[in-house]
Amino acid sequence: MSDQEHHALTRRNVLSAATTGIGAAALGATPAMAQTRKTFVLVHGAWHGGWCWRRVADLLERQGHKVFAPTLTGLADRSHLLSKDVVLDTHITDIANLFKWEDLKDVCFVVHSYGGWPGSGALEHIGDRVSSIVWLDAFKPENGQRGVDFSSEFSRKALQAAVAKGEPGRPGPRAEAFGVNEKDRAWVDSKLTPQPNGVALQPIKLTGAREKVAKKTYIRAPKYPQASFDKAHAECKADKSWQTFETTAGHDVMVDAPDWLADILVKVS
Repeated sequence: MSDQEHHALTRRNVLSAATTGIGAAALGATPAMAQTRKTFVLVHGAWHGGWCWRRVADLLERQGHKVFAPTLTGLADRSHLLSKDVVLDTHITDIANLFKWEDLKDVCFVVHSYGGWPGSGALEHIGDRVSSIVWLDAFKPENGQRGVDFSSEFSRKALQAAVAKGEPGRPGPRAEAFGVNEKDRAWVDSKLTPQPNGVALQPIKLTGAREKVAKKTYIRAPKYPQASFDKAHAECKADKSWQTFETTAGHDVMVDAPDWLADILVKVS
């Protein structure tokens, strides 16, 4: 065999190995990763956007997982769409349409804080595509409830003031109020955008799809004061169909403790 023929054969072997997964290590993955690859959909809370999940998403993607961190209508990179027409159903549809257009199945569905509202509503449409859910310091609403009735005093007053002025959204608190670590506060403050008012005023319609998900996890960050989260955490601890965790991180766990959170998500997914 000539040197040229040997080179061609070697190159074909390398290309073949890459397409069959043997060369996956060169892309930062391994065959074992491919077999355990999972899909995560990460939903942010009020005033935030998909940006807040970047650290966790990077960690999960390095392990070979597939991650989607959508921004809900009217916030962050979609803040140009803020209007009085943005209601809870808008955010529910944001999530449901992601699953539909990306053909997502067997998903670990993670929601943070306010994300528990549209997340619960979306499960009514995508429950069969979700294999596990994680409620991260999040609201756990029941049928007919409205966000405004469970908001913090700060959020409720800001909502009332914004509605009285005819504004479509209300500004959020400083990152410090979420317990964000000092190093990241300026960065988080620079990213926060007004929360659409309409999402807190529309009653949610639920039939129990959330509770039908096989694997359910609730994570509480008790340093952040929120009676609704305390109640949800206590309910989940008392319900054998849920597993629960606590963290010493601030409310924005994905910012303060991304490594810890990524590990937990992989374990419970």
